[in-house]
Amino acid sequence: MTTPRQPRLVVLGDLLLDVVVTPERPVERGTDVPGRISFRRGGSAANVAAAFVRVGGIATIITSLGDDRLGGRLAASLRADGVRVRAVRQPAASGRLAALVDERGERSFVTQRAAADLLRAADLTPGWLRGADILHVPAYSLFAEPIGSAAVHAAAAAHQAGIIVSADLSSRGPLVAFGVRRSRERLAELAPAVLFANRDEAAAILRQAGRRAWPGLLTHAPLVVVKDGAWGCRVLWCDAPTAALRQLDVAAQRIGRIDTTGAGDAFAAGFLFTLARAADPSTGRREPGDRPDPTPWPDPILQRAALAGHQSAAEALRRGRTEIDPW
Repeated sequence: MTTPRQPRLVVLGDLLLDVVVTPERPVERGTDVPGRISFRRGGSAANVAAAFVRVGGIATIITSLGDDRLGGRLAASLRADGVRVRAVRQPAASGRLAALVDERGERSFVTQRAAADLLRAADLTPGWLRGADILHVPAYSLFAEPIGSAAVHAAAAAHQAGIIVSADLSSRGPLVAFGVRRSRERLAELAPAVLFANRDEAAAILRQAGRRAWPGLLTHAPLVVVKDGAWGCRVLWCDAPTAALRQLDVAAQRIGRIDTTGAGDAFAAGFLFTLARAADPSTGRREPGDRPDPTPWPDPILQRAALAGHQSAAEALRRGRTEIDPW
């Protein structure tokens, strides 16, 4: 019996230090409250890559780090988890983020992306995409410069090589700050075959809230996955022969009130792993030079992919994220 080839993912984007603040009771202005402060390896791209390895794949991250000790510690931590790190060092501080986690597990962020956004197209080496099944680009890598241009350059090379391109809208704030029209234009340049979003990100780019608006995301990719937290996810696509809207709702297991940072990234990793394992060319693989195929993967594969995404996210929430000593 032939052993299936391990799926290969390349992620272009951020590897950061997350400073996570979890108060034991609501924060009060002008005074102290007890809580926990921890230092964890973060970055949407790094989270996806690490989760992809955990579900059995081979992952490479293309990232930009500062020329400081923190950058070296972040890269070493990710390599220790089995991720191949292609890091360009910059004369700047490595990126970092402060996350305030409330009693429901929801997060508010303050970011200092610094070196994380300084990756340029000229920094990319063509061999970094060799053998990949999928190139994944979090929107943090799209809605800033010069990394946005680097991401578009990498996506063009991926399309030319027949590599599937996926994107995640990642966060409403950067999308809005970049500008909705510019964000749509950048997505058109990327031309992803798969697009992930949550309900807030979908509402921002569509300028319309609610599930009835979600089919509008299909103007940006032929296969759309809207992650809806504890409610599960909705997969949307159009039937190729009839152009009729198809959708699939897959429920998720409720985990409880914990820090949900990285869960959406882990979901994307599990989902993409299942797509990449679908070896039949009719399931979404394309010949070199082709653009995204309007015919998506068969329904059973999409169902399995969504379930795998939920399982990967649940595992990420239960195990917690890797702690790191920034000094």
